[in-house]
Amino acid sequence: MRALAPHQISLLKQQGLGSYPLVTAEQIHGHAVALVTESSASPFEGVDGLLTTTRGITLGISVADCAPVWLVAKNGSAGGLLHSGKKGTELGIVPEGIRTLCSTAHLLPQDLILIIGPCIRPPCYEVDFAGDIRRQAIEAGISSIHDDGICTACHPESYYSYRRELGLTGRMLATLTLLPQ
Repeated sequence: MRALAPHQISLLKQQGLGSYPLVTAEQIHGHAVALVTESSASPFEGVDGLLTTTRGITLGISVADCAPVWLVAKNGSAGGLLHSGKKGTELGIVPEGIRTLCSTAHLLPQDLILIIGPCIRPPCYEVDFAGDIRRQAIEAGISSIHDDGICTACHPESYYSYRRELGLTGRMLATLTLLPQ
């Protein structure tokens, strides 16, 4: 992942996000989330999700088959980024992220949009954790869910896949920034 860091930082600069500090998560395939209120040393240890109500900070997680899951308040006041693979989904990182973001930002689940990014899916993987993420979000009260249905293992020209490449692969950086108003 460190080898890709200069390229990822360059891409953030190209997108106009280079002046915002990048805060990342350690990603241990768990369900813990952390609230980010200011720029801090990265990565946040022991967490797979980052949440914020602070503008001008870029949250980042790395993925190569696990799903990046974005939670964004419809009014733009809060957001979160979760690393949810088979294990994290089973442990409930998505419901935990929804509960914590709603509590922190004084929102209701129906105030949020949830986006499931590219991840490995059947038939390339035996578990449909993207489907489980969607189910968990619905059960938590989110009605606005977006999922492009892209399988990372099926598109070697566009996405890294840990399983397809037998662990010898890079990682994609998923980011979320609440832009200053």
